[in-house]
Amino acid sequence: MKKVTLLALFTSLIVSSFVTANEVNIFNARHYKADNELYSKFTEKTGIKVNLINGKAGALEKRIIEEGADSLADLYITADAGRCGAFKAKGMTQSGLVSPTIKSSVPKSFRTTHWVGVAKRARIIYYSPERVTGAELSGLTYEGLADPKWKGRLVIRKSSNIYNKSLVASLIENNGKKSAAEWSKGVVANMARTPKGNDRAQIMAVAAGEADIAVANTYYLALMLSGNKGAEQQAAAKKVKAFFPNQNDRGTHMNISCAALVKGAPNKANAIALVDFLLSPEAQEHFTNNTFEFPMIAGVSPNPLVVNNLGLDFKQDLTTKVSSYGKNQAAALEVMTAAGWK
Repeated sequence: MKKVTLLALFTSLIVSSFVTANEVNIFNARHYKADNELYSKFTEKTGIKVNLINGKAGALEKRIIEEGADSLADLYITADAGRCGAFKAKGMTQSGLVSPTIKSSVPKSFRTTHWVGVAKRARIIYYSPERVTGAELSGLTYEGLADPKWKGRLVIRKSSNIYNKSLVASLIENNGKKSAAEWSKGVVANMARTPKGNDRAQIMAVAAGEADIAVANTYYLALMLSGNKGAEQQAAAKKVKAFFPNQNDRGTHMNISCAALVKGAPNKANAIALVDFLLSPEAQEHFTNNTFEFPMIAGVSPNPLVVNNLGLDFKQDLTTKVSSYGKNQAAALEVMTAAGWK
């Protein structure tokens, strides 16, 4: 009887260890409900349970840092390479996020061994077709936003916004800090108002005639056009047009949603398996149709709202490594702040 009891206990411990190992813990800063559906599909296909902790990027990062070696986080999933890069710089990620799927699916400029892009977005210019001429737009670059011809005509988010910090970080990478500092001064001089609101608010300002051009991410226009944010925003989105800068040189600034492998991840193999799944055609189509992002992998088309209103034939910046966004983030905020960018 004693032998049976010991055997049962031993078996129980083995099963318990297997159950614990057959999971993956995601600290998720992406605010899309549709992502939860993806994780459920992953569990259905693999049997690996997904434990999801949702929250704002700063709060999640703080928790992982404070928990240290006791953290159970496997993956930190967030929007913007700048965040993943900065988190890596704090020593909170580890190398090893590699697989044949990642290598074959994700361009080198959108990944490191610590974190990987799972979807793409572009930060572009929106304009009023009634107040902005074709001649003004011809050959327009991000650098050209500092041209005095845009004085009092531009709206853009605050300098503290991560999307802007990454955009300026890319300018520092390509043109140098001194040039980016002068550019920031020119942008501030051209602002139609003190920065306020989110990306959709910038698009709405152009539609309302408060400005002629705005800087915002691509997926916001499709989100507004979808009607998911109400009739007012849908109507506003129909009043603006999209323009992709820097088509005659490096291409339009690209950013990503990224998955980072957390330092000390207890379920590393499962974490890599999940990232592989997020790069599958099924998951990529889910991203494009629910978040209106651009797919990371080839062979998957963006949502029709994106295709019909933004197009597919623009030149993407595939040479500037998005890892530079985290590296140059502090310098980017410094030059914007020095320029008086609120």
